[in-house]
Amino acid sequence: MPLWKQWSAGGAVWGIWKVTESPSELRAMLVEQLPYETELGSLKSPSRKLEYLVVRVLLKALAGEEFDIAHLPSGQPYLKHDSRRITISHTKGYVAVGIHPSALPGIDIEQVAERVLKVTSRFIRSDEFPEKEQLPAELQLKGALLHWSGKETLFKLLETDGVDFLSHLQIFPFVPQESGTMLAREYRTGTDQRFILSYLVTSDFVCTWGVK
Repeated sequence: MPLWKQWSAGGAVWGIWKVTESPSELRAMLVEQLPYETELGSLKSPSRKLEYLVVRVLLKALAGEEFDIAHLPSGQPYLKHDSRRITISHTKGYVAVGIHPSALPGIDIEQVAERVLKVTSRFIRSDEFPEKEQLPAELQLKGALLHWSGKETLFKLLETDGVDFLSHLQIFPFVPQESGTMLAREYRTGTDQRFILSYLVTSDFVCTWGVK
């Protein structure tokens, strides 16, 4: 069972699953009488079916039970018939989730890929990553990915629409490490919310998470 990492932080339980199983192997790990087959039948893409199964298997690994998951019109996932709150993210080969008994968790996982460097002007402010040009190319890439992932996590924590990553979300300058925290601020809601996001950097992905 490739539960790549499990940890507790901010009152939530978090997990990352490395996807190596076939859909049939994952399906065999789910035994409750929930609408799995109906929901799987509505998904056309094989990759979406795989993600569907991994999310449910990972939540079961973290919480010890299976859940019926639904989505709000905004796309935010929630548990039917359960007050606990969840967050879900996926990238090539990995799925990440978090579950909290009452507060809102947010998590994002992003594949390490250089294409993000072509669009940094769309989501990184000039005052967020001022030391970028002085860093080695590898740290420039990881830093850009962490800014993108961190803002994806912030977006999930805000629970509001009309969020512009460049003008509404700010991550204060930091030097990327293998793991650490980022200080962040939002300008969308008018309440001047500030956040501490945690992050993890690997050769395959970066992951950020936090709780509101």
